[in-house]
Amino acid sequence: MYRKILITTDGSTVSKHTACAGVRFAQQMGAEVLALFVAPEYQFPVYVEIVPPAYPSEDEYFEAMRRVGADHLRSIQDKSASCNLHCETLVEFSDATAQKICDVAEERGCDLIFIGSHGRSGWGQVLLGSVTNKVLSHTAKPVLVHRLLQNPVD
Repeated sequence: MYRKILITTDGSTVSKHTACAGVRFAQQMGAEVLALFVAPEYQFPVYVEIVPPAYPSEDEYFEAMRRVGADHLRSIQDKSASCNLHCETLVEFSDATAQKICDVAEERGCDLIFIGSHGRSGWGQVLLGSVTNKVLSHTAKPVLVHRLLQNPVD
């Protein structure tokens, strides 16, 4: 049914549990996995006239975020390998995370987006915003939302 499943992570405990569930789902479907970490774009300091010496350069920032992304994606890669699934990892940069997730799913030919939800509702969801809700409203691709019913423990 699904041949390629996009699994997103932001490195949080919720997304780690979601990613693990996503890999198990991919295994059941016999699908390959595309694991995605979206990092924010580099921000120049706008509050000072000159850049402080300790402030990272654009290149340093991108390299550091690629390392952070690779660390977060490693658990998906390891879980996929233990399930004998092909897994590709990808670190992207965008301040519009939901749109980037949708774009990657389209560009890479994914059949399904597997994404987590903190399970907030009502005002908590409205005030905090939700990447998951934005993905649901910005893509025509199927989206499977994995919701944790209780708080996970690290």
